[in-house]
Amino acid sequence: MPFTNINRLPAAVSEGLVAGTLVPYLGAGMLALCEGPLPPADPPALAGVLTAKVSVPGKIRNRLTAAAQFIENFKHRKTLVAAMTEAFAQQAAPSALHAWLAALDSPLIVDTWYDSTMAQALAARSDWAQVQGLSQSEHFGTWVGWYTAQGASSPDELAARTVLYKPWGGHAPAGNYLVSDSDFVEVLTEIDIQTPIPALVQQRRAAWASCSWAAASTTSCRAPSRARS
Repeated sequence: MPFTNINRLPAAVSEGLVAGTLVPYLGAGMLALCEGPLPPADPPALAGVLTAKVSVPGKIRNRLTAAAQFIENFKHRKTLVAAMTEAFAQQAAPSALHAWLAALDSPLIVDTWYDSTMAQALAARSDWAQVQGLSQSEHFGTWVGWYTAQGASSPDELAARTVLYKPWGGHAPAGNYLVSDSDFVEVLTEIDIQTPIPALVQQRRAAWASCSWAAASTTSCRAPSRARS
């Protein structure tokens, strides 16, 4: 279905977020709201950072997943992970929007970039947990990793009041990254049966509508598949 881009947050959206009937989906463009030094804030910028460290063929220099795959194939996965960790070592200070979202007690927040800005905004709370996508090249057979609010790894699902879901992984707390072609191929191969998506996320996603910030100044919303009970 089509999405409408806007430059102001409608009252119905803010009310839905406050009430917990909308789930925010955050994109890399959220970093544009932050002040001070920033990590790479979009795929081309990240590709530029990675290829500045490792030489790759010119035709894929600006293609993030292809450049990452080349580094993984010819310089080893550890080199790619180290470059990603270095790229996101510079963390942004949470924006006012990050802080506002963190204060809402949303059951689910989806964040599709590798920075830890949203996690930093949630850090003052103890009733949240994080789940991140895991690369099959490093964690074969295990699709996600769960982490407590303090960053400790948990072998079990954490049904916290707020769950921060980072399907592409993230810098903190463990340096998990889905970034190469093969990372995404593995996920997409299984996505039709929802295997890579945590059961708790599936449950909460199905119960609420979603509101996404694909870029810092635009918002898109879609209706839920079923009403909240």
